[in-house]
Amino acid sequence: MFGRNAKSEIDSLIGISARIEGDLIFTGGLRIDGEVHGNVIASEGAESVLIVSEHARIEGEVRCASLVVNGYIAGTVYSTELLELQPKGRIHGDVHYRLLEMHGGALVTGKLTHQPAPLAGGAEPVFHFGAAEAGASA
Repeated sequence: MFGRNAKSEIDSLIGISARIEGDLIFTGGLRIDGEVHGNVIASEGAESVLIVSEHARIEGEVRCASLVVNGYIAGTVYSTELLELQPKGRIHGDVHYRLLEMHGGALVTGKLTHQPAPLAGGAEPVFHFGAAEAGASA
């Protein structure tokens, strides 16, 4: 699990007996073993890893780069890099992801939407269409 992204470390931990009411904004790595009733959002522009353990429960929106879910999330999920759904992972809400890895037993109740990687420099793709000549075959 950690070998894929060696740059990421777990900086913060929400213990199994902890319950947070309200939004949570983080940078770096965060592991949740307890409950969060509110949105869990990684700071924009920074690398982020969120691990939702099998004991964890989040009720709110989740936004981060890399996300590993083996617990329960009720809310919309946005992962700009890798979303890994482990066997006990449950998401009840829409999921927006760039890369998805789903293990047997994982469950998503909602819409899965693939978000392609942004192009370098934020440029939009350009397509050039030319008129076909009469009698030309495709």
